[in-house]
Amino acid sequence: MQFEKISTNGVSLHTALAGPEDGPLVILLHGFPEAWFCWRHQIEYLAAQGYRVAVPDQRGYNLSDKPEGVEAYKLSILAQDILGLADALGHEQFYLAGHDWGAAVAWYLGIEHPQRLKALSILNVPHPQIFRRHLISSFKQRMRSWYILFFQLPVVPEALFKAFNSKIVLQNMQHLDDEEKEQYLAAWSDPKAITGMLNWYRAIVRHPPSLPRPATVNVPTLVIWGKQDRYLSVRMAQPSADMCKDGRLVILDNATHWVTQDEPEKVGALLLEHFRKNI
Repeated sequence: MQFEKISTNGVSLHTALAGPEDGPLVILLHGFPEAWFCWRHQIEYLAAQGYRVAVPDQRGYNLSDKPEGVEAYKLSILAQDILGLADALGHEQFYLAGHDWGAAVAWYLGIEHPQRLKALSILNVPHPQIFRRHLISSFKQRMRSWYILFFQLPVVPEALFKAFNSKIVLQNMQHLDDEEKEQYLAAWSDPKAITGMLNWYRAIVRHPPSLPRPATVNVPTLVIWGKQDRYLSVRMAQPSADMCKDGRLVILDNATHWVTQDEPEKVGALLLEHFRKNI
């Protein structure tokens, strides 16, 4: 594995790269509050199968640029970062998988730029229109998503995150060993990183994307869902897969929201199977 700073869409993204340079491109997108290393178990596995695997720290995170201002984190801009990354690596089409906020970017690309994707994989995040529907209709889901509104506050979320980040690691990411926890803490140590991460939530509320209705995904799509997710109800999983012209759902009964790390081998095998079906 190697690391490069790759310029795209006006920012520099710190990117983990593995696998043969002439292999089909796979881009893996992390979510909140993670970084490239949430995919560490899948990177070498997919690279060993002949894929060129690129895993960026997305803008605002870890060692990538952290633009100021909420507007810099609009979903359309985040998506252009990834298209530019693929361009910089010399690929018109690529395989894409995203978890958490990375899945939100992946959904957007599947809806708005299907011609760029060979296949799409979504991990534990609903289709945006399904999520909106459940936020309106489900009190339980609104309670699960309370933090979205809390993160709209200025300053306070940053202060609390800085004060209690070690507790967040211990309570919500129990799959990590001590060395991995230190890696997360280091990624959060820059105050600009905390604001950058939170600005993703602020931008989606202040600058919601305009999507077609219905926002059908015309890309072969695999939805992987850890059933024990405490933040996002599994009830949204099948309706999300149904928003795809060619969608398939796999539920992992014992996995939590952090599915790439709870079931690393299973996730890797599912991704490989999906990619091989869609050459």
